[in-house]
Amino acid sequence: MTSVDRSTWGPASVFVGEDLGVPLASLGVFATAYYIGYVCSNALTGVLSDRFGGREVVTVSLAGAGVFMMIFGSTTSAVIGIGVQAVVGFFAGADYAAGVKLLASWFQPKELGKVMGLFTSATSLGTVIANTAVPWMINHYSWHASYHLFGAISIVTAVICYVIIRPGPVTNTIATAGDGKRPSAWKTLTTNRDLMLLSLAGFGGFWGTYGFVTWSNALLIKGHGVSGTTAGFIVAIFAGVAVVSKPLTGILGDRIGSARKPAIVILALFSIILIFFGTLDNVPALLIAAPILGLVGYGYLPLIVAMIPRLVSSDVTGTAAGASNAFWQIASTLVPLAIGAVFSATGSFLAAFAALAVGPMIGAVILYFVDENGGKTTVADTEPVTPDTTTS
Repeated sequence: MTSVDRSTWGPASVFVGEDLGVPLASLGVFATAYYIGYVCSNALTGVLSDRFGGREVVTVSLAGAGVFMMIFGSTTSAVIGIGVQAVVGFFAGADYAAGVKLLASWFQPKELGKVMGLFTSATSLGTVIANTAVPWMINHYSWHASYHLFGAISIVTAVICYVIIRPGPVTNTIATAGDGKRPSAWKTLTTNRDLMLLSLAGFGGFWGTYGFVTWSNALLIKGHGVSGTTAGFIVAIFAGVAVVSKPLTGILGDRIGSARKPAIVILALFSIILIFFGTLDNVPALLIAAPILGLVGYGYLPLIVAMIPRLVSSDVTGTAAGASNAFWQIASTLVPLAIGAVFSATGSFLAAFAALAVGPMIGAVILYFVDENGGKTTVADTEPVTPDTTTS
C-alpha cells in the first residue's frame, strides 16, 4: 500500500499542478519532498526495526502514511502540499527495512532471491494499481478522491498487519573480533566495503527506475501529446511486467547461486533500453517497448536486496537494509529535479531519457566489484525445543 501511495503522484501530478497553480517544471519539487522524507525514514527506521521489531514499524508506517495521504487529498496550498508529501514519504519509507528484516528471519539466504522478488514486486504492483485507478478516478471524480481512498485503505491494512505479522526463527551471525566485542551497527556498516559498493550500484539503478516512474507520465503528456489515460496505461504496463519479472529474476539468482551476475546484465540492458525508449515517437511503439523496459527496469531490484542479508548479521539487517535503501532513494530525490531541468532546457524527450540511462550503466559497472559473499555469515535456523516428557 505504501507503494500505491507513492505511485499516486505520477498520474495525478499534472492535475495537482493545475489545481494548485504549480508549473510543470516545478512539479518535481513535490516528488523530491516525498523522497526526502522517505530517505530520512529509511536511515532512522532501520535502526528502530532492529530495536523494536518489524511488526511494530510496519504498522506505524502504514497508519501514518494513510493519515497524511488523506490530508494531502484535502490540501489547497502548494506549500502545505509539499510539506505533507515529505511527511507521507517519511511514514511510507519505514516499511522497507522492517519488511527485509522480517523476511530474512523466515528464510535462508539461498532462498532470498525469490522471496525478495515477491516482496519487491509490491512496488511494481503499486505502480500498476495507481496508474490504472488514479486516471479513472480523476476522470470520474478528482485527484483528491484518489488520495482519500488510498489513504483510508492504508490505515485498514496497518491494523491487519499488526494482527497477523510475527518474526521468524532464522538468524545470521558473523564472527566477532578476537576480544569478543562487536562494533557498533553503524561502524559495522560503514566499514563493509561490499555493502558500500552495493549501495552505490543501487543508487544508479534507482536513478533510472524512479526517474521513469516519476516523470514518464508528464513527459509523455507534454513531450508527445499523449492523453493522461494513455500515459498512465503505458506506465502501468511498465510496472505490470515487473510484478512477474521480479520473482523470476530472484528465482534465477537462486538457481545460478549468484545475485550479482544477473543484476549486472539487467542494469546494463536497462540503460540501453531507456535510450531506445527515448527515440520512440508514437503510441503503438511506446506500448510495445513498455513491457520490455519494465522487465529490466525493476528486474535488478530483488537481486540487490537479496544480497544485503548475506553481507551483514541479523542484528543489523534492518539497519543495513534501511541505510542502503536510504542511499538508493537519494537518487529518487535528485532525479525528479534533474530530469525536469533537462527537459525544460532541451524540450527533448530523448535527452530526458538519456539522462535517466546514465544511472543504471554506472550501477552495472560498480556492481561488478562487489563480493556478494563478503559477509561470510553463518546461518542458524532455530529449532523448536521439544519438551521433556520422561518421568523419574
